[in-house]
Amino acid sequence: MASSQGNNDKQPQVFEAELVSIKSHDEFFDNIKKHCGKAYQGTVTVDNAGGDGFANKTLIMHVRKCSAQQLQIPFHVGDDSSRTWLLSKTGSGLQLKHDHRHQDGSSDKSTMYGGHTLDAGWSQAQSFPADQYSKELFVDLGIPQSNGNTWQMFIYPETFTYRMIRQGREFRVDFDLTKPITPPAAPWGYKD
Repeated sequence: MASSQGNNDKQPQVFEAELVSIKSHDEFFDNIKKHCGKAYQGTVTVDNAGGDGFANKTLIMHVRKCSAQQLQIPFHVGDDSSRTWLLSKTGSGLQLKHDHRHQDGSSDKSTMYGGHTLDAGWSQAQSFPADQYSKELFVDLGIPQSNGNTWQMFIYPETFTYRMIRQGREFRVDFDLTKPITPPAAPWGYKD
């Protein structure tokens, strides 16, 4: 077997794997990505528990940073900039995580909970049932009822909706995509 000179010191080539996805997941991701850099004001349209600290607060979603694999979408509640939705392509669907931070940027004990798509969903709607990490976190935090959480996102030409449902509980915020507003500062733990 012949070998060419100088091949012994060559490093193996590493290729970045492209995460493949199905059409409905790609279209859903891209429908939100089209709003990259824009921010929108929202309104709580359903909250059957009340008292969650959203009343009389300005609600803003900001499609802040977008890559081919992840969308970072801070959700500002009044002066509270602790929440960022991370929507990621995984190669086997879409994942939604909730990155919760303290004002100093450190992670909250209730962070990175969320879920993964289990089916194709639609180009305008996807559901994310709680994943195992989230279920164990919720038990550790003393809120096992949250193990039944399913988060949903809907994207239509005029409205983006974030919804959380479980038995006996529903929370929903609708954002008006027809009226972009000035984007807020970076959420806690992130840099502009």
